[in-house]
Amino acid sequence: MPAITPELLTKFDVAGPRYTSYPTADRFVEAFGEPDYLQALDQRRTGPAAMALPLSLYVHIPFCESLCYYCACNKIITKHHERSAPYLRYLSKEVDLHVQHIGAGQSVSQLHLGGGTPTFFSDDELSELMAMLRRNFNLVPGGEYSIEVDPRTVTAERLAHLARLGFNRLSFGVQDFDPIVQKAVHRVQPAEQVFALVEAARGIGFESINVDLIYGLPKQTPESFDRTLAQVAELRPDRIALYAYAHLPERFKPQRRIIAIDLPGAPNKVAMLARSLAAFEQAGYVYVGMDHFALPNDALAVAKRQGRLHRNFQGYSTQPDCDLIGLGVSAIGKVGATYSQNAKSLEEYQDLLDQGHLPVVRGLAVSRDDLLRRAVIMALMCQGELQFESIELAHLIDFQDYFAAELDTLRGMQDQGLVTVSDSAIQVTPMGWFFVRGVAMVFDKYLQADRTRARFSKII
Repeated sequence: MPAITPELLTKFDVAGPRYTSYPTADRFVEAFGEPDYLQALDQRRTGPAAMALPLSLYVHIPFCESLCYYCACNKIITKHHERSAPYLRYLSKEVDLHVQHIGAGQSVSQLHLGGGTPTFFSDDELSELMAMLRRNFNLVPGGEYSIEVDPRTVTAERLAHLARLGFNRLSFGVQDFDPIVQKAVHRVQPAEQVFALVEAARGIGFESINVDLIYGLPKQTPESFDRTLAQVAELRPDRIALYAYAHLPERFKPQRRIIAIDLPGAPNKVAMLARSLAAFEQAGYVYVGMDHFALPNDALAVAKRQGRLHRNFQGYSTQPDCDLIGLGVSAIGKVGATYSQNAKSLEEYQDLLDQGHLPVVRGLAVSRDDLLRRAVIMALMCQGELQFESIELAHLIDFQDYFAAELDTLRGMQDQGLVTVSDSAIQVTPMGWFFVRGVAMVFDKYLQADRTRARFSKII
């Protein structure tokens, strides 16, 4: 395989979805509401495999003590920690409404707390949250139970408490270790603090520790990011998520505080990505795909090696594809052949629950064609290969006939060395794996019909 050079990255740079779902969340419509979601929940409860198939839970905790200028998440900036207690009560109301429709005791094999800053909750509040979830669901042994951690809000003692609550995976938001960059994005956290917390987490026995990094931030240079990469290699987390910063101040108000002239230009962003890929490979990490790296013995790398990789709204996962219930403001769920999203404002979220309604305000009932294309896209994104026969048997189609136009496009990508296409399969090449988003986009019916892709991030 040729080295992933800045020239290659520039050549194959495309704007497109990250495919944590298909269709993607920008296709959700307000015509889908609570009645449609309740029907999906009821169908799960009465379906033949309802209790046999585990659930995934996502809990969105929107509060943050301070504003990170790059952030595009749904969050509420406040130092008033008393706001979390009422929010916890509303989460309990939302769970109660779900249980009325799917029944108590459903098995859960994956739980993720995101935000915002989940560790905005106090230890007692996190204990109350987990007790409430365990009362209503069965968190099975061997599941993935993860929480996003802001290093500025935890201590070794707090990490030990998270372990006692049942969390076995942590994700630390680092972004960059350079103090100048940290100041420019209003997120100052000394490297020594992160190193100490990761060491404590290892001693406590967490199964997997992830570190989030972002390149393309203000004041970053390829040389300064090299220093961060060296520190990350020394830190040696089990997983690394490396994201490109997309500067969209017209959409995300916090980004208006970033001085545009401080942002690195495209050549420097490309250089940072290329040097990151080389640094992680040299440090022994496996490129799992789409921003994710893992040590060879980490469950994510093992799942990729064994063809068991899956993808959901939290990114790549080792857990089988399953229904996802999203709890909290703006949370997204997937139940049966539907997607749903809660109200994005805290006021609307609470008002709907006060009226006894689940706070679903938009979503999508997926079509037969959507399900077919989702299977194709997820196979490419997760396994890097697709056998036509498996799709034909599952969806009762002739693959080469149904996707004739898409296969013609892929043959052009074959000439560029990204894929190999035979009469029975599509295989993403080792080089193509770094650009697999572009391969998956070929099968996105909505994207092909709508060439306006400015709302999506690019590879770089």
